[in-house]
Amino acid sequence: MSMGNDDELGGRGPSAITNAVAVLRCFTVDEPSLGVTEIAARIGVHKSTVSRVLANLEAEDLVERDPVTRRFRLGVGIIAIAGPLLARLEVRQVAYPVLDGLADRTRETAALMVWDGHGSVSVEQIPSSRLIKHTAALGTRYTTTASASVRVFLAAMADDEVRGLVSSGSVTGPQHDDALGDLPGLLATVRADGYAVNYGLTAEDEVGIAAAVQDHRGVVVAAVLLSAPRYRTARNAVPALGATCREAADAVSGRLGGRPWPG
Repeated sequence: MSMGNDDELGGRGPSAITNAVAVLRCFTVDEPSLGVTEIAARIGVHKSTVSRVLANLEAEDLVERDPVTRRFRLGVGIIAIAGPLLARLEVRQVAYPVLDGLADRTRETAALMVWDGHGSVSVEQIPSSRLIKHTAALGTRYTTTASASVRVFLAAMADDEVRGLVSSGSVTGPQHDDALGDLPGLLATVRADGYAVNYGLTAEDEVGIAAAVQDHRGVVVAAVLLSAPRYRTARNAVPALGATCREAADAVSGRLGGRPWPG
């Protein structure tokens, strides 16, 4: 979006982006339609500046002008920008009761992960009720193929996309350059089982199990992650926990209008 430069907006005054944001924030549920003079008075900027800002916002479909009243309101371009965030907020809201049930049933930490293009990010978490537990701050990001949630997201991608992430260094692991090593086999196992396991790979004392969440399009939009201390998670208990994690992920998928993971 071209918003001009600082000189056009008053030299050392607020930047073009600052003014644009200020204009957009003027529109509310109670007052969805505003004129140039009203906006200028609210943000303390000259009407000519507001007119230039509105013209640029209109060109990007972020605002639209009523042809009769000549007043402005928010445009559909706002939805396109907010779409990824809205989807993320929706899956968080939908997943919360399922995560709560998973944490209650297993007495371990249940979390929701999303892919941000370069890694798996924690966006929701229900901590274990036990004294000793594994938790991570919201916003924690994982980029190694040893991570269960990372492998879940990679398993949903095309081989070329996975190769690109590994080659660029966005995703790390035992692979080097564009050679994927054993990763294709590991991802095939994830697809077949419907869940991925990190048994002490990223932290010696932690076990992570993750399963994919699909929306109504069949697109993997999140992963349910179950985290537990290794000392109380025997290897022979992993398949049952994996099935439980997958059931939870399938439940979230169902609430989003998606189908259970195939297989």
